[in-house]
Amino acid sequence: MEFIIDTVNLEDIKEAVEYMPIVGVTSNPSIVKKTSPKDFFQHMKEVRKIIGKERSLHIQVISKECDEIVKEAHRIIEEIDDQVYIKVPVSYEGVKAIKQLKSEGINVTATAVYDLMQAYMALAAGADYIAPYVNRIGNLGNDPMELINELSNRIVQDGYDCKILAASFKGV
Repeated sequence: MEFIIDTVNLEDIKEAVEYMPIVGVTSNPSIVKKTSPKDFFQHMKEVRKIIGKERSLHIQVISKECDEIVKEAHRIIEEIDDQVYIKVPVSYEGVKAIKQLKSEGINVTATAVYDLMQAYMALAAGADYIAPYVNRIGNLGNDPMELINELSNRIVQDGYDCKILAASFKGV
């Protein structure tokens, strides 16, 4: 099990790294917008300085089309570093982008996962992490733990090198 904090607030990250067993930082466009950094890339470089290279940094793309997702991923890596995990929403175009990014050796976190087939597609495409939206799945009337259990079983049974990054929790 790993704990990854979901924020780009520099003070929150410093505190989390100091007090908790945090192994990484993840973000999404909504979280970045709340923090409103003046210079996104400089801000993310500051996050990297705080967490160091031994912790993972997950940054989500905002593009929707495969070619644009890949282009944006390349810019993120160029501006920050080649250890960043590019967060790609698991849509039809997103799965295509995951396949392409993984063929280039780029770290990928598949995000915005609501059902098992999305998770399986991300898994088969080579994602390093798969992020099912636990709270949102529950709000839709489905059982997120069932999805996580089935995905976990598939990872083990088929020998995938992938981790589940359960996301979208409302509470501690």
